[in-house]
Amino acid sequence: FWFWFGVDPPHQSDTRTIYVANRFPQNGHYVPQRFADNRIISSKYTIWNFVPKNLFEQFRRIANFYFLIIFLVQLMIDTPTSPVTSGLPLFFVITVTAIKQGYEDWLRHKADNEVNGAPVFVVRSGSLVQTRSKNIRVGDIVRVAKDETFPADLALLSSDRADGTCHITTASLDGETNLKTHYSVAETSVCQSVSQLEALQAVVECQQPDADLYRFVGRITVTQDEEEIVRPLGQESLLLRGARLKNTKEIFGVAIYTGMESKMALNYKCKSQKRSAVEKSMNTFLIIYLGILLFEAILSTILKYAWQAENKWDEPFYNQKTEQERNSSPILKFISDFLAFLVLYNFIIPISLYVTVEMQKFLGSFFIGWDLDLYHEESDQKAQVNTSDLNEELGQVEYVFTDKTGTLTENEMHFRECSINGVKYREVNGKLVPEGMNDDSPDGCTPQLVNLITFILFTRSSSPSSQLNLCIGEELLFLKAVSLCHTVQISYDQPDDLGGDPFSHANGFSSNNMEYYASSPDEKALVEAAKRIGVAFTRCSGETMEIRTFGKSEKYKLLHLLEFDADRRRMSVILQTPSGGKVLFTKGAESAVLPFTTSGEIEKTRLHVDEFALKGLRTLVVACRHFSPEEYADVDKHLSAARTALQQREEKLQEAFNYIERDLQLLGATGVEDKLQDKVQETIEALRLAGIKVWVLTGDKHETAVSVSLSCGHFHRTMNILELLQQRSDNDCAEQLRRLARRINEDHVIQHGLVVDGASLSLALREHEKLFMEVCKNCSAVLCCRMAPLQKAKVVRLWKTSPEKPITLAIGDGANDVSMIQEAHVGIGIMGKEGRQAVRNSDYAIARFKFLAKLLLVHGHFYYIRIATLVQYFFYKNVCFITPQFLYQFFCLFSQQTLYDSVYLTLYNICFTSLPILVYSLFEQLVHPHVLQNKPGLYRDISKNSLLSFRTFLYWTLLGFCHAFIFFFGSYILMGEDTSLMGNGQVTFLFSHVCTHFWTWMNHFVTWGSIAFYFIFSLFYGGIIWPFLHTQDMYFVFVQLLSSGSAWFAIIIIIITCLFPDVVKKVFYRHLQPTSTQKSQVTWGGPAHFL
Repeated sequence: FWFWFGVDPPHQSDTRTIYVANRFPQNGHYVPQRFADNRIISSKYTIWNFVPKNLFEQFRRIANFYFLIIFLVQLMIDTPTSPVTSGLPLFFVITVTAIKQGYEDWLRHKADNEVNGAPVFVVRSGSLVQTRSKNIRVGDIVRVAKDETFPADLALLSSDRADGTCHITTASLDGETNLKTHYSVAETSVCQSVSQLEALQAVVECQQPDADLYRFVGRITVTQDEEEIVRPLGQESLLLRGARLKNTKEIFGVAIYTGMESKMALNYKCKSQKRSAVEKSMNTFLIIYLGILLFEAILSTILKYAWQAENKWDEPFYNQKTEQERNSSPILKFISDFLAFLVLYNFIIPISLYVTVEMQKFLGSFFIGWDLDLYHEESDQKAQVNTSDLNEELGQVEYVFTDKTGTLTENEMHFRECSINGVKYREVNGKLVPEGMNDDSPDGCTPQLVNLITFILFTRSSSPSSQLNLCIGEELLFLKAVSLCHTVQISYDQPDDLGGDPFSHANGFSSNNMEYYASSPDEKALVEAAKRIGVAFTRCSGETMEIRTFGKSEKYKLLHLLEFDADRRRMSVILQTPSGGKVLFTKGAESAVLPFTTSGEIEKTRLHVDEFALKGLRTLVVACRHFSPEEYADVDKHLSAARTALQQREEKLQEAFNYIERDLQLLGATGVEDKLQDKVQETIEALRLAGIKVWVLTGDKHETAVSVSLSCGHFHRTMNILELLQQRSDNDCAEQLRRLARRINEDHVIQHGLVVDGASLSLALREHEKLFMEVCKNCSAVLCCRMAPLQKAKVVRLWKTSPEKPITLAIGDGANDVSMIQEAHVGIGIMGKEGRQAVRNSDYAIARFKFLAKLLLVHGHFYYIRIATLVQYFFYKNVCFITPQFLYQFFCLFSQQTLYDSVYLTLYNICFTSLPILVYSLFEQLVHPHVLQNKPGLYRDISKNSLLSFRTFLYWTLLGFCHAFIFFFGSYILMGEDTSLMGNGQVTFLFSHVCTHFWTWMNHFVTWGSIAFYFIFSLFYGGIIWPFLHTQDMYFVFVQLLSSGSAWFAIIIIIITCLFPDVVKKVFYRHLQPTSTQKSQVTWGGPAHFL
């Protein structure tokens, strides 16, 4: 109920209480809470509300509502045309749209029924019962087997593993294919049979449903021997609906959130509707034509009464008024006449424009998915269209805002260098080599590193046990920290029948069948590097982490995991060492770790981090802290209190984490390379030549970001790089902006690039927005570093709403890019390695950044010229059609007589003129696609909505009026007073010929076929007496007309007279003022004629 009305249900509190297995208290005072059932509803309509709801949505469109009003007016008053002339086209448009939307909703219903009817196993009445997914209730204990998806949001109670853990993948939720480990509490993990679960007495208290996939706060109270044991539940205990169980035979979980209250369903939010510039222009033109219509109707009404001022025209002898007409109110009669003229001229508004545009966009969107140039063979991914409403917007982009990692780069990390205890190392053939040395000899190394280097280089030729004694100090501690401070999972290739723990054979360790899975590519690269060097992470089972240090196995107990988050920008683990000590390992961004270090080679490491960043490497700093028993007891107390808090748990955890992650001993830093994607430099250069400004928005530190910008061509070596960094106050920021503005004015000859960090950007946008925008406008490229996700969206919104209103495009691959993608006019997701959130929330999705060039320069160019011509042509042909109706009133004393038969009025837009322009708008190519890619400057010819400017619109409108005058007066002069049929249909067909540059067999078929259909229909309609028609004014008229030589002569003369001036104008302008596109047509011999 509440879901359908779009509001939250009225919960009594901020938490919900769930009795496991629905074992409610028996005190008689407990009133069970009401929860949603487990049905998923993604459909929009039901069989009962489809008609009213769909009609309401369709009549919200101004054109549909306008024609409904006209139709009602025709029913209520005596109008010159039949109500069918407005009603039938309106019915056709409404019906076609309703069928399309009804079919799409039927597919959603079908998918919902499959999901809701899926079989599941639930523990009820002491046995395992099979039921349907929709019958799961909150509190039910559900069994899920290996490779099955979770049917609801479940709190993990137990698994077939002794430690109560399980592995899952959340690819359907966020696209991450890595294995994630989830944990049950110790008191429930022992309940591995149905009888034990039936006897379990437990109560879960947790927050109310929340759309955040990565947040869950709760606690479970287990009653054992009349003693209540309280354990915290966090995100690591919640199994989300839609996730899949992997590497675990089965699990049992209690349903926490069901149906439309599950986190997956709460993320079914509708994205804000984006409207293209063409659609906005179309609505503006529609309003202008409504003005023309009202003007013609008012003028005709006034002229009618002016004409009838004379008695002989007011009441001629052949048309005497009735007594009722003489006594009727003049005001009512004026209104009635005005409405009658409104009906007579109403076809100047093209009702079929919307449905034709929708069909063009829907059908045209398939070309992107079919384009083999946008297909990525390695990943087997093709371009994807999530919305077809913005196709033409791809041809109007002025600003591209792009993420760096995973978008410009591959997001495939390779360990390159590290700094340990103030000494730089690089990896060569699986060995760490100090700076300035080769991998053949350790000579010349510093004394304190002789032992480690000698060991690393010659460990394969020496006894591991004898060499291990030489490996002491921070160097080995650094490698252990890298191998232990992470959330990496291990998968072994093993048959399913081994059963139990997949790591049970780890004692016979073989690295050949071991594979790491990580949510972060950085983590995976570092763990793999440590393994190559000699410190291999070999096992993670419950609370045990095992590493092999140069052949010797060491087991550590994982006491606490301090998860990574975007605010802290670091993560930590607290471990118990084999000797029983407690140690904290921390890694994170240098700005998030170095301020909390108190010992170690801090300054040297800081310099090394900057050097790594200048080489374009991604940097992480590693540190540790050793706890005394008293310190660990205090730390454990703080963490336990924070994790069990039901209110403000996240704030308390942040405080606890900050309390623990201090007084750190710096161990070193790592440098990981993220390779550039293929053809990134060429793509950015093509966009620049097309007049598109490229901004890079990244969370990396500015040295790394600048290095990547230079290597990918975003910044040129000859550019003057300006910096707005580390501003601490509004005044400092304003002064720096003024200095930058002066430098730009002084050096206006050379190109400038701007680098700004997140903190300075916040200051600049607070009070100096105009000054900041002025500086940015004068820069060829802008790089924003240290950006938070919401800051990215704020920058896009800033330019999107600026006075120039440029069309913006945002492109990224990760969850941190979603807000930016949704904010921009066009959002593009990269199918990368950071999950699929960006793809799911984007308008278009591509596999690589290099595909952006063809998407904009070719597809965007084609879509825009096609839709622009389609829109202008629709208004043009309706002006041609209705203006003779207006002119005819001057010859019939404004008696509201129609020039056309009602059938032709009805079919003109639906049958006679729609198909040729639709096919044109699907296949037209001004120039060959290769020309558009090789000459990006051609994109500038269509920028700023140039083909739908007011000047172009005025030209098409005046052309329509001129052609209409030629139709009417040409027919009047050449064919006497018989103007009942004129050649305006043939002229509009042939005018579309003049506009067409790219001919296919389908163009020929629909163009000549439409003309042939017009003639055949007219002969058929006028050649038979139809018994159901009251009058048949066209009986045998068309046959007689075609048998007249003068009629054929008049049609040919009128067509030539209409088209000749436009042909001359096109030739004249092409030779004297050719556009870049027209020059390319001449150079490359025009568009290719294929298909």
